[in-house]
Amino acid sequence: MGNRSCPAVGVVGAGDRLGGMGVRGIADGPVLLLGGRSEMGLEVAQRLAAGRVVILAARRSAELAQESARLVAAGATAVHTVEFDADDTASHQALLEKIAAEHGRLGVTVLAFGILGDQERAERDPAHAISVVHTDYVAQLSILTVLANLLRAQGDGQIVVFSSVAGVRVRRANYVYGSAKAGLDGFVSGLTDALHGSGIHLLLVRPGFVIGRMTEGMSPAPFSSTPGQVADAVVRGLRKRARAIWVPGILGPVFFAMRFVPQAIWRRLPR
Repeated sequence: MGNRSCPAVGVVGAGDRLGGMGVRGIADGPVLLLGGRSEMGLEVAQRLAAGRVVILAARRSAELAQESARLVAAGATAVHTVEFDADDTASHQALLEKIAAEHGRLGVTVLAFGILGDQERAERDPAHAISVVHTDYVAQLSILTVLANLLRAQGDGQIVVFSSVAGVRVRRANYVYGSAKAGLDGFVSGLTDALHGSGIHLLLVRPGFVIGRMTEGMSPAPFSSTPGQVADAVVRGLRKRARAIWVPGILGPVFFAMRFVPQAIWRRLPR
């Protein structure tokens, strides 16, 4: 298991605490990033790292030295790495229980794993279509169910989940990925209601086109953003305890209007 650390210090003083909530509305405690190489996830973790323990969970976790050093430089008191295979849903319960046992009450958990997939291949190869939906929906559902139960037991905590505008109204150009995000969006909306009154805050993030490794080689869509811009919006949403955010915010009214676009036009729209 890889590890980068520096001396531990407190996040906020005891007089600044209120029911596990930090002074800025962000839950105290370790930050867990599920998808430890994700550009958006690392940007979020970097903004939350100061004075906190950060746990990076990813495949080939021993190779996360660069990501760990980045978070130490951002002020993390310690960075731990753990092996995590999102697609191995049978391992989720034991993994999250082990993390909670070793690091105590979790503050913010960020689900930042997923794949874009190849739409043309998915239309020819059902196995590829299934793999996209498994990672982007089934694995997320599994993690969220286990995590929600763990946080219910501790009585607080925050969860960040990345949906996408692709799931708001699914387009022909990327309907496999879009359908997975549509399912995830609906599941998170329902889970948020199920967690109402529990002390747990679940933030659903709906970014538009994000310029980064995942979209490399694609032409940016209108209202594109960067991983850093998404992370800034996420931190604001955590502080405000928002239920859902659009990144950039203009996409909310844009996609409200897009509900009325005729299907004959909608099916010709690009990714």
